[in-house]
Amino acid sequence: MARELKRCGWGTRDPLYIDYHDCDWGVPVHDDQRLFEMLILEGAQAGLSWITILKRREGYRRAFAAFDPAKVARFNTRKVEKLLEDTGIIRNRAKVNSAIRNASAFLEIQRTEGSFDRFLWGFIGGRPRVNSWKRLADIPAKTAESLALSKALSERGMNFVGPTICYALMQSVGMVNDHLVSCFRHHEVQKRGGSSGRQRRS
Repeated sequence: MARELKRCGWGTRDPLYIDYHDCDWGVPVHDDQRLFEMLILEGAQAGLSWITILKRREGYRRAFAAFDPAKVARFNTRKVEKLLEDTGIIRNRAKVNSAIRNASAFLEIQRTEGSFDRFLWGFIGGRPRVNSWKRLADIPAKTAESLALSKALSERGMNFVGPTICYALMQSVGMVNDHLVSCFRHHEVQKRGGSSGRQRRS
């Protein structure tokens, strides 16, 4: 009988959640469009569970032009009203308007910094931070870096980018490896830390 893989223990037994943990969470991302996607999804999560967002991820990709920031930045009032009728996303006016506002700020950061990737990863010196947490209770909700990132994004006109949301973003795009040391993904993510995109189980 195959030995069950040891995982972090957060989340649910939902296959969607397990796939996200095993293939996405903590894997370094350097593609601007994927970074924009996670920025919007993490903001949409505010006050909700992550599984709620994961179940709507494809709905968000469809509704938000595959997370093309240039297209999202051009969404008008009529488009907002249409989105608020879309059951495939979180129908919250503040969050929908925030995604459009953040898209414009995202494009400006790309213009001034060369890429959002360069801007974002600059907050940790360009290399993933590898932590060695033994318990879920040890993992912080925010850090000095997420506080600095939150302040910088807010100053550039973004919202739904508080320090806790920013740290969740940092975790999701692999800026930090917060898999527990007992989790099989901790070593895998550390070993392949220079790669980007989804990682399948070895």
